[in-house]
Amino acid sequence: MLILSWNVNGLRSIHRKNALESLFRIKPDILCLQETRIWGDRFLENQFRRAGYHAFFSHSSRKGYSGVAAYTRTLPTRVSHSLNSRRFDLDGRCVRLDFPSFTLLNVYMPHGRRNGSELPYKLRAYRALRECLKDLSGSNVIIAGDFNIAHGEIDLARPRQNLENIMFTADERRQLDALVSRGLRDSFRLLNEDAIAYTWWPYAYGARARNLGWRIDYIFVSTKLIPHLTKSFVVHRSTGSDHCPVGVEFSF
Repeated sequence: MLILSWNVNGLRSIHRKNALESLFRIKPDILCLQETRIWGDRFLENQFRRAGYHAFFSHSSRKGYSGVAAYTRTLPTRVSHSLNSRRFDLDGRCVRLDFPSFTLLNVYMPHGRRNGSELPYKLRAYRALRECLKDLSGSNVIIAGDFNIAHGEIDLARPRQNLENIMFTADERRQLDALVSRGLRDSFRLLNEDAIAYTWWPYAYGARARNLGWRIDYIFVSTKLIPHLTKSFVVHRSTGSDHCPVGVEFSF
């Protein structure tokens, strides 16, 4: 089973750039998108249906903002769009899909803003995510998405210069520590322990060409799924967004 996750920075934008075609060629079983910025479930409906996918969206109450989408070849047994956090849910930041053998959460966690003014909201969102995980204790769980946090120094090009900056503060990094303490593992680090790989680059200063990036997009897996994990990778060459896709493959 192949799962891909990508912050597209606008679904209409990457569609105009034909950036989705390469993902269709890979043929993932589940495709998770973040920051879709669309309103209405019917966008690209026929294209995805012809490719053999069912589509599930969560929209922000603000048009042109946030939003996530999940496309699956197999119909889930249950679909939810809530973490029981009012603002997070209104921002359209989660799609939960329950399948017989696992539960998948596609999330777009808040950024926190450069000046830190939205950091309290970001930390509340992570608390809500952990509360959700309590209900899934003992289950097979996969969490894919844009977490807007670089976990370790290896996960960004200039860690020393960013110790006090949003996406790398101690308070934020502890949120990922807390996910690990609940039995979730960063799939990429499990199979690529020392690899230097980034998933997001600022638009300014030619950061992508110079590979001055951050790894802030993850696919976390629960402990029971680790024996089935065969690949975890970053699709560096994919363009169309300031992020690139990440993926995992399981042997079931």
